[in-house]
Amino acid sequence: MRIYRDWRDLPDEARGASVALGNFDGVHLGHAALLRATHAARPDAPRAVLSFSPHPRAYFRPDDPPFRLTDDAGRAAALAALGVSILYQLPFDADFAAMEATRFIDAVLIEGIGARHLASGPDFAFGRRRGGSTALLAERAEARGVGVTIVPKLADEAGPISSSRIRRDLQDGYPERAAALLGRPWAIGGVVAPGQRLGRTIGFPTANLGLGTLIEPARGVYAVAVKLPDGRVLPGVANLGRRPTVADTLESRLETHVFGFNGDLYGRELRVMLLEFLRAEQKFAGLEALRAQIAADAAQARALLAPRRLDQLAGGSA
Repeated sequence: MRIYRDWRDLPDEARGASVALGNFDGVHLGHAALLRATHAARPDAPRAVLSFSPHPRAYFRPDDPPFRLTDDAGRAAALAALGVSILYQLPFDADFAAMEATRFIDAVLIEGIGARHLASGPDFAFGRRRGGSTALLAERAEARGVGVTIVPKLADEAGPISSSRIRRDLQDGYPERAAALLGRPWAIGGVVAPGQRLGRTIGFPTANLGLGTLIEPARGVYAVAVKLPDGRVLPGVANLGRRPTVADTLESRLETHVFGFNGDLYGRELRVMLLEFLRAEQKFAGLEALRAQIAADAAQARALLAPRRLDQLAGGSA
C-alpha cells in the first residue's frame, strides 16, 4: 500500500481512485463494509482511503486521555489487509481545521486527489466547525461528475458497530466482544522496553510494552496471543496496569510472559493480542503471594488457550 501525506502535487498513480472517507480508528467490521461498498461502486478504480493524523479529536482535545484503537501504523496495516492500495493520511493541523467544507470537496477531494468516486458513512462531517454534511458532499461532488455513495452503518443485535462501542468493550474488560466487532483480536504493539527484570527472579520473565497513544483497556490480567518478530504466534499471560505490588507507577504498561519462549526480546517488535480478561489488577502482600497468583493466572491462561489455533492469528492484528 502506498501512503501519501499531502493532497497537493500527487503523481498520476495516486489519482483516480475510489475513495472511502473517515477516521477509520480500529478498522472494524463497519469500516470493512464501507470499503466493500466503495469498491463495488467503481471496481475499475484503485481502492483508497482518506483519513487524518492526528485524529481530529486529539487535535481539538489534546488533554483528553489516549483513546485510539490503532496507531497510524496499525491502521495502515489493517487497511492494507482489506485490499486498500492507497492511503491519503493527511495532517490535521490548524490550516486543515480552518478549511471550509466546500474547499475540502473542491480542492482536496476533486482537484487534489482526483477521486473518481467517494464514499462515507452517514455521519461523516468535515470542514471548518464540521460544517460539511453528506448531503453537501453528494450535491457538490456529483455536480462535478464524481459519484458519491453514503453507506448505512453496519449493525448487529446490540446496535451499530462503532469505534466508541469497541472502546467501551475494552474498558469494561471484554476483549472478546471487541474482537467480534473488529474481526480480529485487539492488540498492543511496539518495541519491547527494558524493565526491572523482576519477573525473572520469580520465574516469570516478561516483555514490557507501553500503550503510547492507544486507549487503556481494563486494568488486570489477560490470556494473550503473542506475535513474535519471526512471525510465530505463542500463547501467554499478561498484566496491564500500574504494578501496585512492586512499583505502583503513574503510567500503565503491558507486561507479557510468553509460554515456551526463552529468548531475548529487548528492542524487538512485538504484538500482543488480548483474548480473555482473567481478573482485575490487585495489590499483593509480597513477592511470594504475587508469584503464586501469577502461577495460577498462567495455568488458567494455558487452559483457556490450549484449544485455540493461535497460528491462524499470524496474519496480523492491527
